[in-house]
Amino acid sequence: MSKPFADTTPVSRPHRRRPPLAEAVVQSLATAIVLGKYPPGTALPSAGELCEQYEVSRTVIREATTTLAEKGLVATRQGWGTVVLDQDQWSLLDPLILDALFQRKDRLVFLDNLIEIRTTLECTMAARAAQHIDEAQAAALSAKLDELASLRGDVVAYSRADIQFHEIIHRASQDAFGRAIVSSIQGKAVRSPQYSGSPSRKDLELTHQAHARIAAAVLAGDSDAAAHEMREHITSSWARRRPADPSDA
Repeated sequence: MSKPFADTTPVSRPHRRRPPLAEAVVQSLATAIVLGKYPPGTALPSAGELCEQYEVSRTVIREATTTLAEKGLVATRQGWGTVVLDQDQWSLLDPLILDALFQRKDRLVFLDNLIEIRTTLECTMAARAAQHIDEAQAAALSAKLDELASLRGDVVAYSRADIQFHEIIHRASQDAFGRAIVSSIQGKAVRSPQYSGSPSRKDLELTHQAHARIAAAVLAGDSDAAAHEMREHITSSWARRRPADPSDA
């Protein structure tokens, strides 16, 4: 008598999601490194000490240190352990590193630098957009300006549409590299309240007036005016929301 075929149907088991322990350890250690608790050239505590400190397994610590290495924060050195690297090797635009940088006493150095980079790139893109914008993009820019006008009473919605307004100009500029860099800065830095600030109704009115001037210059094909208005917009907006310098406290 032949044996019946074995039932090879996979048994369905409820999926159990493991808590993101490694991510929590990475965030804690990355912040500690950037804030200077572990200066460059020094070693992190041993794996055993970190296991005890965070109450996690060696596997979690191994995953966390691998992620820190990918961010350029640490490297494994034979006989030394996991060593903190110099700041010039850090992935400065990584969201975790960026957030920690904005918590440092010298944070304004980095905030000001990001604004300088953004201003330089966006002025050039505004000028190029005035030269290259097509009918569809011009219509989209005008429509977005109208949408912004209707959102001046909603800070969150206006801020979201504000980014989209700039993105239309970026696309019209045909500057692929500039667009990618600014998008990276905006996408990561905008998460920080120190960078984004908390705009008031008056701030939104001033911002909207600046947007209207930028759009008018771009749509008129005036490259010089577009670059000028973009510069005025970014620098004046930053001057209004720039955090107080900790050294003045």
